[in-house]
Amino acid sequence: MDLPDEDPEATEAARVLIARFGKSFQPGEVIYREGEPGTEAYLLEEGRVRLIKKVRGAERSLMVLKPGDLFGESALLPGAERSSTAVALSAGLALAIDQATLQNLLEHNAGIASRMVKQLVRRLRDAEDQIELIMLTDVQSKIVSALLKLAQQTREHGGNNAVFSVSPMELATRVGLDVDTVKRSVQKLREGQYIRVADERLEVPDIEGLRKLYGLLGQKDEVSSEA
Repeated sequence: MDLPDEDPEATEAARVLIARFGKSFQPGEVIYREGEPGTEAYLLEEGRVRLIKKVRGAERSLMVLKPGDLFGESALLPGAERSSTAVALSAGLALAIDQATLQNLLEHNAGIASRMVKQLVRRLRDAEDQIELIMLTDVQSKIVSALLKLAQQTREHGGNNAVFSVSPMELATRVGLDVDTVKRSVQKLREGQYIRVADERLEVPDIEGLRKLYGLLGQKDEVSSEA
């Protein structure tokens, strides 16, 4: 958790939260398993965590979480079971929050309460995005749609460009495709100069141009389905 030097009170409050509710984990550690009773939600402060779900006997990645993300929130409902498995991808730290703790934080820690509400709203938005992606049949359309969502979330001061970090695995998880397929699709976008890639940082220099491509892909898909 970031400890702001300029605000001693906030720094001390952050230390207290970590001391009381902090849970550390190591790479490869299973934080919880699908089907287990859920007693705590987690607010990720450091590291990365992958959510995995069994689908017809095979494990599928749902998403890769970064600091600031909330996960395991179904545990805040009485009698809930874990709907996925959470595995640490790196060493990290999360705030473990049960129902009683949540109530206490909502009443006495406006900062944490605000972060959790924002995360729940974002999770609902992500679910709507996933529904949209499921309805798309064209591979390239799925990739472009996911990149547009990320670009719109991180565009600079309402401008027409965006820079963000996303690994091939994370992008593959978002669109429900294998990593090799995603890499081939991203390479085509690079060749068309719709995106630029350096390590795991991706730049969309012209969001409107990428949006027009998405529209063209949609028209192509409609023509193919009518043929």
